[in-house]
Amino acid sequence: MNAAIQAQGGAQLISLILFGLAARWYLQPWLTSLSRSSALTALLWIHAFRYVALQVFSAQTSGFPISDSGARAIVAGDVAGAFIALCAILLLRRRVALAIPLIWVLVAETVYDTVTNIRDGTREHLMGAASGVTWMILVFFVPMVVVSTVLLIVQLLARHTESPNALNPAR
Repeated sequence: MNAAIQAQGGAQLISLILFGLAARWYLQPWLTSLSRSSALTALLWIHAFRYVALQVFSAQTSGFPISDSGARAIVAGDVAGAFIALCAILLLRRRVALAIPLIWVLVAETVYDTVTNIRDGTREHLMGAASGVTWMILVFFVPMVVVSTVLLIVQLLARHTESPNALNPAR
C-alpha cells in the first residue's frame, strides 16, 4: 500500500472519529435543546452544500483518474442530495409534514450514494489518487456528510413522536 493511500485513508478515518466525537459531545446535546425542525434543519444545511461534488470535473481535467461515468455518478448523487436537502429545509420552514419523509429519502439516497461511491472508487483505484481540493473534500467534507447523516437518523428516530407543530424552525 503506497503512502498516498495510507494518508488519505488515515485522514478520512481521523476526520470521521473527530467529527463523531464533536457530534457526540457538543452537537447532539445542542440539537436536543432545539425544536425538532430546527435540529433537522441545522443538519440538512450540511447536505445542501453537496453540490461541491461538481469539483470532480475540474479534478478530472487536472489529472484525477476518474472515468467520465464515475464523475457523472458522483455529481448526480451529490447534486440530487443537495436538492433534496434544500427542498426539505424549505418544507420544514413552511411547516409541511412531508418534510419528514423527504428527509428519510435523503438519508436513503446518502447511504446509497456513499456505498456506491466507495465501491466505484475502489474499482477505479481512486484511493490515494486525490490531491488539492479533491483531497480536502474527501478527507473533511465527506466524513462530515456521513456524521450528519447518522445524526439525522438519530433525530428522526428519537423525536418521531413530536407533534407536527414541532416542525417550525426558529426564525
